[in-house]
Amino acid sequence: MTPLSKEQLNTRRESRKQQILEAALKVFAGHGLHGAKMSMIAEEAKLSAGQLYRFFESKEELFITLIRQVAEETTLEVIYDIPGSPFEKVRTFIASILEEESIQYPFKLIQHANNDENVPNEAKQLLHQFSVKTFIEQLLPLFEEGQQIGDFAPGNAHELISALLTMLSALITLNMPMDDDHHMPNADMLMRIVAGPRVQKW
Repeated sequence: MTPLSKEQLNTRRESRKQQILEAALKVFAGHGLHGAKMSMIAEEAKLSAGQLYRFFESKEELFITLIRQVAEETTLEVIYDIPGSPFEKVRTFIASILEEESIQYPFKLIQHANNDENVPNEAKQLLHQFSVKTFIEQLLPLFEEGQQIGDFAPGNAHELISALLTMLSALITLNMPMDDDHHMPNADMLMRIVAGPRVQKW
């Protein structure tokens, strides 16, 4: 068997590291820093604990690395790349979050981290950029455009976005068993909060 080149080894290592980070994101999103265990992450990544510790010396180091990655990649500005009117962009974005659990993981991770007093200081510094104000500023131009054409309700756009994000955040973090008489609100129900005269009949 031909030995792997240095480049191939580095590629394999980076692939394995990303595999660990994806598993850790799911575990931390579900259990928070305190409730997550390295053994749980190793199991989710389909690796041994020994393999996991070759990449990360501790749960805290892994958590900080993950928060750093989420900080670099998580933004609401991707909504501008979605085709359609401002209303359609927001509806499609919300539907994707509510329907795809994996898309919720970064937001659940942020929620857990913000509510945990034992989060490492480095992670707390990285979390500062995930304020409601930041997300509102990212969405503000789209909502102002939507208000001009009647997609969104008139009034204070900041308050409108804040109300929508509050409801979305609550749904993402809701831990309540569902049954035949209790269904999670869908994107269409949430969009009624912000619907303007042009789309209210929709």
